[in-house]
Amino acid sequence: MIKKILNGIIFCALFALACYYTCKCDFCTSVNLNSLTLAIIVGMLIGNILNKFIPESFRNGIAFSSKKILRFAIILYGFRITFQQIFAVGLDGLFADIIMLTTTYLFGYYLGTRVFKLDKDLCMLTAIGSSVCGAAAVLGTDAVLKAKSHKVSLAVATVVLFGTISMFLYPFLFKLGLLNPEFFGIYIGSTIHEVAQVVAAGSAVSPVTMDTAVIVKLTRVMMLVPYLFLLGMYLSKKSGTKCEKIPMPLFAILFVAVCGLNSLNIVPLPVKSFLIEFDVFLLTMAMFALGVETNFEKIKGLGLKPILLAGLMFTWLVGGGMLVNKALYLL
Repeated sequence: MIKKILNGIIFCALFALACYYTCKCDFCTSVNLNSLTLAIIVGMLIGNILNKFIPESFRNGIAFSSKKILRFAIILYGFRITFQQIFAVGLDGLFADIIMLTTTYLFGYYLGTRVFKLDKDLCMLTAIGSSVCGAAAVLGTDAVLKAKSHKVSLAVATVVLFGTISMFLYPFLFKLGLLNPEFFGIYIGSTIHEVAQVVAAGSAVSPVTMDTAVIVKLTRVMMLVPYLFLLGMYLSKKSGTKCEKIPMPLFAILFVAVCGLNSLNIVPLPVKSFLIEFDVFLLTMAMFALGVETNFEKIKGLGLKPILLAGLMFTWLVGGGMLVNKALYLL
């Protein structure tokens, strides 16, 4: 197993190191370019321009970096956050999550099945990917739904497409000055698809925005659990069979556990400082790997209707999400 992924991990680690140290220069600091954003840009360029030169033996390690290493990095991210900070985000973040998750899912499913006349499984997968936590939600739902593989690929591809756009769009929207850094973090966390994309967009704004965005996003990720239970119950009732074991987003639970440990203030400061810096490196690795896996040709070949459906949900997440968060901000 290790031999199969080692080459790809080293490949991602070397580019992550280059991005990590490049972003410590004065120019990158002056333009607020962090290693996560640079890594995903470099990854996209390599993945789409030089893709044929990447050995097949690297692929498993790249996939491991974009998924497993990302989740481990999110767990370690808990050393930056305490329960005191989570409580400070308060009900605003929770309400934003619930409102955006519910409205996006219902809007996407209704639009897909009634207006675009798309397959119900595809609509369900695309809607849950946009409303909860991207590819992880799609794959979690598929474990219960057992849809055909091409439908899963379509749903994941739309998440990658619009989630990638959001990483560059949201830092620009922040400059409009509609929300303060903390509430903009709630906006990011309650509306962007993937955890990785939330980290990239939040880090491009400010540390406060990034911390808040990750807290709100992981609250949203944990909402996948009750959704999958409800879906499993619905499908088992519909088919008359017993519901199978529901997959649990363990990394989100471990993130909360690490936050709890950090809240006790028992980890020595030098150890915590090292873990935080190491976490930045791991996140940079994951961003690079995610960029390499973003294939523009596959996205182009999706067909119009699924992209249009995902695009309309994305429009609601950006526009409707801003209105919801602005209303919560003013209350």
